[in-house]
Amino acid sequence: MAEDAAAADQARCSGKHAGDGEHPNGAHAGHAHAGSRAPDRQHGDGHDHSVLPGWARIAAGLLAATAAELLHLLGPDTWPWHAGGMVLAAVAIVLAGLGVYQSGVRSLMRGQLGISALMAVAVTGAFAIGQWPEAAMVMALYALAERIEQGAVGRARHAIGALLALSPDRADRLGADGQWRSVPATDVALGDTLRIRPGGRVPLDGSVTRGASAVDESSVTGESLAVDKTLGDPLFAGTLNAQAELEMRVTAASGHTTLDRIIRAVEEAQATRAPTQRLVDRFAAVYTPAVFAMAVLVAVGAPLLLGWAWLDAIYRALVLLVIACPCALVLSTPVTVVSGLAVAARRGILIKGGAWLELARGIRAVAFDKTGTITTGRPVLVGQSALGSDAAHDVALALASRSDHPVSQAIAQGLGAHDGNLPEVSDFTAQAGRGVEGRVGGERWTLGNRRWMREQGLWTETVAAASAEHEAQGRSLTFLAERGGVRALFAVADTLRPQAIEAVAELRALGITPIMLTGDHGAAAQAAARAAGIDEVQADLLPEHKQGAIATLQKLHGMTAMAGDGINDAPALAQADIGFAMGAAGTDVAMETADVVIMNDDLRRVAETVRLSRRTHQVLVQNIALALGIKLVFLALALAGQATMWMAVFADMGASLLVVANGLRMLRAEPVQRRGQGADQKNR
Repeated sequence: MAEDAAAADQARCSGKHAGDGEHPNGAHAGHAHAGSRAPDRQHGDGHDHSVLPGWARIAAGLLAATAAELLHLLGPDTWPWHAGGMVLAAVAIVLAGLGVYQSGVRSLMRGQLGISALMAVAVTGAFAIGQWPEAAMVMALYALAERIEQGAVGRARHAIGALLALSPDRADRLGADGQWRSVPATDVALGDTLRIRPGGRVPLDGSVTRGASAVDESSVTGESLAVDKTLGDPLFAGTLNAQAELEMRVTAASGHTTLDRIIRAVEEAQATRAPTQRLVDRFAAVYTPAVFAMAVLVAVGAPLLLGWAWLDAIYRALVLLVIACPCALVLSTPVTVVSGLAVAARRGILIKGGAWLELARGIRAVAFDKTGTITTGRPVLVGQSALGSDAAHDVALALASRSDHPVSQAIAQGLGAHDGNLPEVSDFTAQAGRGVEGRVGGERWTLGNRRWMREQGLWTETVAAASAEHEAQGRSLTFLAERGGVRALFAVADTLRPQAIEAVAELRALGITPIMLTGDHGAAAQAAARAAGIDEVQADLLPEHKQGAIATLQKLHGMTAMAGDGINDAPALAQADIGFAMGAAGTDVAMETADVVIMNDDLRRVAETVRLSRRTHQVLVQNIALALGIKLVFLALALAGQATMWMAVFADMGASLLVVANGLRMLRAEPVQRRGQGADQKNR
């Protein structure tokens, strides 16, 4: 029973009865956030939306309570005046806190000792011993503080809910007759062509089929700069087209977009209790009945054992009950955790639960995949050498431009766009696993790998010497040759992500060891690791080997995280204490397996998650210390007879408002950034 009462108290304290609007009669309207547990409307200490007083009723209740207090202090000490004051007090209680009182009575009848039950006992007891002005003022102040608290908590709970409004309800779709029509976004199917006007939001995920523009993706990836989009580039639902008209082909229907996944994950995260929250719940489940027993002991035991006056003892016990409400304690964790999740989402870090937000502070090692995580996953021409032919550049570009192989495309792009004056290629053929060849200017030219050069007898010491430096760095080499020999070589490599070096340095500054786990060959892995500043490398790993490596790192370092993007990273992401997936380049399998998704693939977000986690923990500790510290001080004052019911209400609700305000500080993103980074972010 006590645990049920604590759960209901949390529903009341965490503001889950706060709606999106308010009816004229003071009852709240609005929907419960998906994924959260709404309090029981008929039972429990979480009281009903329909009986929660609005601002007008609270104001009227406060006026009636004040009038009762003045009548008690200034009026004649006669029964008619007392009767008038009691009526005013009763009116104040009905106006301001009838719902709380009724809920408390129901809880007492079921044997549940929650917050509403404590208030019901305190108000009834105060009336019984003639302290009706205080009973009225206590209930009115309680309702006022509760309403203020709801507004504050609502900021955290709705910080992410604004995402729901980002996706437009309608889309401009190209019909079979070639006409554009505005249709509901839910009616758009995969493969449909949509038009996004300048200043409009992208309705669904897709890829650009016509046009070029800059798109603000901050709502999804947290990236502050607009991203240039052209043919083939991806578009995310909810992002803002800043410049020119775009056409796109839909790749994800309504309900399955990246934004939909973010919203679902955040809703699930809000419904998942963090470790500190579960600990507080268990403590509150024991704490509330213990305080109730203490109040009974003071009310009955003190007069019998210590000779206190009965009315004085009962009054102190009632004050004790009001002070002891565990609202601030129960409220101390969810507001902070939800605020932390909101900050992370705004920065493009999708954390799938409060547990992962709390646990991230304990990370001691981070294992990175190489391709697509530390590197971009796209081959780029990084070096070239001419070996005796002035025509090598044009011939290589002419051959590479005809091939669809990723390495050839990287060479063609690296050599530069041709102006239409390239030499003509005839008899063009591709040799699987070797390269391409064709006739240029009457000569037979080949553009291929080392194996093909050896097979043609063109591999010489000169070529080997020119290749050695590139091969030592793990680069993929392609050679241009004709029958007289190799005339040029081109080195292609997967390049580091722009933020990789800074990301590794930030982790080291936090005392976290970076490691690389990759299926790539050793030379390429060592080269990428050296460039990024990573000392420990394990290469040539199959997916099960990566998983085993994570288990070994956990024994060696303690809590270990894994950052990856591919299907082959999924076992390691699952094995790690916390898995980070690249959201833009990552596979669906990796993102589903991971605990945290970095929406814009910025590796610096890993360190930022750790900093945010550490700050969240600091605020949680502060809130728990505030809640318990204030309670202990006023409990001592109540036992000493120095605390009134007014003080009790201010102690309880004041502590609640303090922990809410402290938790809401998490919504400010700048303090979790690396030192020196704030100015950079502001200037971007």
